[in-house]
Amino acid sequence: METREIFSHIDHTLLKADASWRQMQNLAEEALLYGAASVCVPPSYVERLRREYPELRISTVVGFPLGHATPAVKCFAASEALRDGADELDVVINLVDVSNRAFHRVLAELQALRETAGRNVLKAIIETCYLDERDKAELCRVISAAGVDFIKTSTGFGPAGAELSDMQLFRKHLDPAVKIKAAGGIRTREEMEAFLAAGADRLGCSNGVQALFAEEQQTVLPL
Repeated sequence: METREIFSHIDHTLLKADASWRQMQNLAEEALLYGAASVCVPPSYVERLRREYPELRISTVVGFPLGHATPAVKCFAASEALRDGADELDVVINLVDVSNRAFHRVLAELQALRETAGRNVLKAIIETCYLDERDKAELCRVISAAGVDFIKTSTGFGPAGAELSDMQLFRKHLDPAVKIKAAGGIRTREEMEAFLAAGADRLGCSNGVQALFAEEQQTVLPL
């Protein structure tokens, strides 16, 4: 694949706890320069980025990284993020409900979030490293029933990230309208191409610029 085509599938990501505004500016400049699908940033930076970069497509996270917040809290956070200018929401599901086999609760939460998100893109992060194949298959069915736009593999904060083997499993059990975002541990061009070839439509990466544009990269803003 062409380099810029690969990068057009990337949510250029910076979710470190100590991420500075200068780093956020650099992330935004890189995303616009190289043509990322979006930037994925903490909710506290959404409003400021929207003001400074009106043309930027912004993803933000909800219930991140553990997913323990109640549905009402997640919906409030989602509403606030959208009001601040987010275009896309990456929401961590409640894995406690999955552990308890309470998939009806996962469905109800995602349906509420779907209503809150409206026409904005909604991604459900299922944190695959904690799940067996039965759980993953059931979550594919729940996510499809809720009308979520993307299933997302990982937060990047768990003990493991995206696995190529999950791409085939997802496609087997998902509604064809639901897309896949692979995230967590995808660092090289070869890995990016492999996940896209396996069926992912988006990639969550924090070092996509370094991996794809090392030779032409210039520091847009000093970190």
